[in-house]
Amino acid sequence: MKLLATRSMRTAFRLLSEPRKAQHCRGGNGSAHRVIRPRPRAIQSKDRLEKAAGMTIHDTRQISGRIGSGIGNPALRHGEHRTAADPAGPSGPSFRQGVRRRRAAGAEIRRVSVIGCGLIGTSVALALRRTGVRVALSDHDPHSLLEAVRAGAGVALSPRTPPADVVVIATPPSTVAGMLREAQSRGLGTVYTDVASTKARILADAELAGCDLTSYVPGHPMAGRELSGPGAALADLFTGRPWALCPHPAASPRAVRTVTDLVTACGAEPVLLAPDAHDRTAAAVSHAPHVVSAALAARFADAGRSALSLAGRGLWDVTRVAGSPPGLWRDILAQNAEPVAEMLEAVARDLADVASALRAPSAGSGIVADLLDRGNRGRALITGEYPADTAGREGASRERAA
Repeated sequence: MKLLATRSMRTAFRLLSEPRKAQHCRGGNGSAHRVIRPRPRAIQSKDRLEKAAGMTIHDTRQISGRIGSGIGNPALRHGEHRTAADPAGPSGPSFRQGVRRRRAAGAEIRRVSVIGCGLIGTSVALALRRTGVRVALSDHDPHSLLEAVRAGAGVALSPRTPPADVVVIATPPSTVAGMLREAQSRGLGTVYTDVASTKARILADAELAGCDLTSYVPGHPMAGRELSGPGAALADLFTGRPWALCPHPAASPRAVRTVTDLVTACGAEPVLLAPDAHDRTAAAVSHAPHVVSAALAARFADAGRSALSLAGRGLWDVTRVAGSPPGLWRDILAQNAEPVAEMLEAVARDLADVASALRAPSAGSGIVADLLDRGNRGRALITGEYPADTAGREGASRERAA
C-alpha cells in the first residue's frame, strides 16, 4: 500500500511560512497476519513504523474533526438499525462498496468499540458499519448512546461484548489519556486509537498515566461539522479526507498497520505525522481560524436586528464554525495553546498593520494592498484544494476543524 500526503495537506504546508522539509524514508507492507513483537523497552525507529504502515512519516510544520464526548457502560441493548446514509441496509450499495474497500485494504478488523457517541465517534461507527464491521458503543450520556444506536451506528457496549480489534476513543482531548488507561485496564480491545484534534500533550499524558503505548496509535480525522452530537453524524464524513496518525516510537508495527486499515475502511487517507508537527498544522488550519471566526461573530453578540439587516452570505460563511460547542473548543485550545497563540499573534499583527494603514491612507496603501493580495493567493489555494467544499452542501459542509 503506497500512501502519500494528500493535496490538501500539501496546500496547508505551503500556506505556512518556512515549512520544515519533509523527511522521506522507505516504506512497505508487512504481513497482515504476522504479529511483530516490539523491541525491548518498546523503542522503535521511525523507518520501522513507516514499514509497518507502508507510507512515509512526514516531518512538517503544517492539519484538523470534531469529536464526541463521554464514556460509560449503561446496561442497554438495542438491535441494529438501517441508516439514512444507506437505507437499503446490509444489502445496499454503500454496504457492498464498503466491504470491497475493506477487503482491498487487506483489513482484518471485524469488531470495533467506540467510546464517545458524538459527531466524530458516531460517524466512525456508521462508516465502519457500512463495511460490515461489528461496532459496540459507549457514552456517559445514555441519550447520546441511544440516539447513536437508533441511527444504526452499532449496539451498546456491555460486559458480554467480546474484546474489539480496535477501540476508538472519541472524547475531548483532555480526557483521552484517562479513557485510554481505563479501556486498557478493562481489556476492551487489542489496539487503541483516538480522534482528538491535538496529539503531543495527549501522548505525554498517556505516557505519564502508564498507558501501554505499544498498542496505542493516536489519530485525528481532518473532518467535522459545525454541528455536534450523534444526530449530526454522517457515514461518509471521512471519505477522501486526510486522517493523521501520530504513533509514539513505542507503537508496535501491528498496531500502526491495524489503525491504518481502520482509517482506510472509513474512506479516509492516512497520513503519518510527528505529534508536534500535527499540532502546529492543526493550529494553523483549524484552531486559530476557529478563534478568528468566533472573534468576528462576537462583534454581533449584542447587536440588534438593524445591525444585521444588511448581512449577507459572506458574514455567514466566515462565522459558521463559531457556532460549534464552546466547552469542547475551550478544551481543544487549552491542549494546543502555544501553537494557536503563535498563529493568532501573526494574524493580529496583520490586522494591526492594516488598521494603522487605514488611519494614514497616504502612507499605508501598500500595506492594505499587500494583505488583500496575499489573501487572494491563499484563498485560491484553499478553493483549489477543496472544490467539493466550495460547491457542496449548504449548512452541512464537512469542515476541516476540530
